[in-house]
Amino acid sequence: MANSPQARKRARQAEKHRLRNTSQKTAMRTSIKKVLLALKNEGKEAAQAALSTAIVSIDRLAGKGLMHSNKAARLKSRLNKKVKAA
Repeated sequence: MANSPQARKRARQAEKHRLRNTSQKTAMRTSIKKVLLALKNEGKEAAQAALSTAIVSIDRLAGKGLMHSNKAARLKSRLNKKVKAA
């Protein structure tokens, strides 16, 4: 456990950031799953709409440094390929 006041504050901040980052990553994964479910059940138009929101969430995470930019590009490419193939 942190002993100095500065270290205690940094521990509090780190916990807040960890919770926020986890929440944003979970939201991004959910948006990806919505694209895949739309492809499976609803059709190409719904998948295209879900894809646009998923791309926004992926780009937001990559911009904040929560995900590597190459991983973001790979995810977007794979999703886009699946939607176009439908």
